[in-house]
Amino acid sequence: MSLKFKECLKSKSEHYAQIDKFRAFRLYERYKKAFCELKIIQIIGTNGKGSTGRFLAQLLNALNFNVAHYTSPHIFEFNERFWQNGRLLSDDELNSAHEALAQMMSDEDLQSLSYFEYATFLAALSFKKCDFVVFEAGLGGEFDATSVFDKILSVFTPISYDHTQILGENLLGIARTKLKVMAQKAVISSTQEEAVLNLAHKIALLKNATLYESDKFIALQDKEFKNALKNYTTKHNLPKFLQENLKTALCALNLLINSQKNLLFALNSLKSLDLRGRCEQIAPNIIIDVGHNPQAAKAISQHFKGQKFILVYNSFLDKDIFEILKILKPLIDKITLYDYISERALAKKEIKSIAKALEIECDEFRALKKDKKYLVFGSFLLVENFVRECVETTKI
Repeated sequence: MSLKFKECLKSKSEHYAQIDKFRAFRLYERYKKAFCELKIIQIIGTNGKGSTGRFLAQLLNALNFNVAHYTSPHIFEFNERFWQNGRLLSDDELNSAHEALAQMMSDEDLQSLSYFEYATFLAALSFKKCDFVVFEAGLGGEFDATSVFDKILSVFTPISYDHTQILGENLLGIARTKLKVMAQKAVISSTQEEAVLNLAHKIALLKNATLYESDKFIALQDKEFKNALKNYTTKHNLPKFLQENLKTALCALNLLINSQKNLLFALNSLKSLDLRGRCEQIAPNIIIDVGHNPQAAKAISQHFKGQKFILVYNSFLDKDIFEILKILKPLIDKITLYDYISERALAKKEIKSIAKALEIECDEFRALKKDKKYLVFGSFLLVENFVRECVETTKI
């Protein structure tokens, strides 16, 4: 059987400097009748979208709901974006969704979709029989492809600076474009700048929406629930940022099921986070994390305070490299630049210059050593290429 979805993906680039903000909306309106109505929970923010969404999906699944989670980008395989009831969709399932999309749309419209828009429409068709579908937004909010669908709940994770070449360099401007899509019921992580929280409440007031803050929700819970939460975070050694994302997911779950008994049951039944690349230890001496902005660097720096690593790093030119390395400096024994093939220009020269200014030793990555600790921090592409080339082919 020809995997036509893979052929379609080859014609699309995962990276784009500019976005047609209205294309997904135009095409959805054109073909709206062919899509089933879904109970969508949309996850929006800068950091923590993937883990918050997966925690929520796993909690719902623990209550025997048929639940799906659409996330992006992927690390190793495109299928990673499509999770349903504890497993990833198969090639055949994605191919069936492609066939349905191809029958629905004209060839011209299908080809015009961006990589992310195409994946989003595949998800909507793949998950049509689910009780709940958790949709993670891409890099925006009001113009994001996931925003074309009606939603029953909005969940806002920490909002900060990233993708500034598209979203702008003003924090409140970035927050506004994300918060504008707030549903009538919404949850926001309390781990926000005060100005972002204030803006969120103003938008909720204008929309006549009900907005819940995660910390305030947790504070209202009884001792049994708080003990269960503490036991889970201790058992799974959750970093502080993942603890906060779990709290946000639990707040969202409460709004969806409105049952204290089931909320506690779901938490007590929750398995470890089923998502790669989030402060993940893949070998005794290797940690990988797909964080690639200052907020993610702060979370990592806090979690590993007092430890030293060889930082395996590279970055695209549009990232705030100076701020990221300045934050991570207390953890860095030295930087080793890992080179890989990318559609986008890598900032090796700039990183070396910044490392020199910050007085951090920096050289090229050569090989892994058993007696050294490594932190692989950066984009999904960096982590994918490093693990494939240097970990899977090497015995640590």
